Amino acid sequence: MQTHRSTHLCHSIMLSALMIAVTGILFLAGCQKGDEQQAKSEVTTIQLKGSDTLVNVAQAWAEAYKKVAPTVDVEVSGGGSGVGIAALVKGTIDIASASRNIKPQEMETAKRNTGKDTKDFTVGYDALAVYVHKDNPLNEISIDQLAAIFAEGGTVTKWSQMGVTIPGVSDDEIVRISRQSSSGTYEFFREHVLNKQDFKLGSRDMNGSKEVVELISNTKTAIGYSGMGYATPSVKMLCISPKPGEPACPPTIENTLTKKYALARSLHLYTLGDPEGAVKQYIDWILSVPGQKILEENGYVPADVAKPAN
Repeated sequence: MQTHRSTHLCHSIMLSALMIAVTGILFLAGCQKGDEQQAKSEVTTIQLKGSDTLVNVAQAWAEAYKKVAPTVDVEVSGGGSGVGIAALVKGTIDIASASRNIKPQEMETAKRNTGKDTKDFTVGYDALAVYVHKDNPLNEISIDQLAAIFAEGGTVTKWSQMGVTIPGVSDDEIVRISRQSSSGTYEFFREHVLNKQDFKLGSRDMNGSKEVVELISNTKTAIGYSGMGYATPSVKMLCISPKPGEPACPPTIENTLTKKYALARSLHLYTLGDPEGAVKQYIDWILSVPGQKILEENGYVPADVAKPAN
């Protein structure tokens, strides 16, 4: 009888200990989950969308900034300057990146939709480079010659018309590589090279800057345009002459800053109104020495407003 009571008592003690242990585990798990949820709720997300010219450096900025501000996530997506600006004027993103200036009608739409004016930050400069395959003997080209190749009504369709013979090529038909119409690069080229004329039909229109250069590197008879930051050993950047007979300049940092290079352009970030909080801190960091160093490492020309990071 005594043995039975002792056994029952032992079982009761073991059950109680087990319940305490399980309760403790559940409590700790609940605390851990609560801590994770709290930490997650403390993370600030910044959404940046737009220019494919800037998408590589924008991703590099986001990755580097995570080390500076661990509680800030910067989500980067491309699609073109027009796509980013369209999202901004609807108020659905925090920052739009663009390789062109925002248009007056876009600014008006943003004001009408959100009640806020757009704020422009020039974060760097770029030379819009004209690329050919590395085996193409051509080294320079004029704006007028580019228009004759790309513009509607342009009469140049073969390399032989420009006195160019490409080694190992039997068909010298020029393959024109362009960008989709939502691209700021597309609009810049149309305005500054084609004088706002339409593009000639039949070009191969790429979704991204990188794709333009990759296709040219695999196509000996191709010519196209993209940011200077996408240059590779498989392609050649041509020197550009503003007018026939005038000196042709290469797309260098110095020529971009002095605007001696005919297709130099500025690179922008846009916000709705003056940025505040995490967005302001992020843009300030981009314009600081560390942020501008990343821009330069990605092949672009830093803005002249760089300052030490806070």
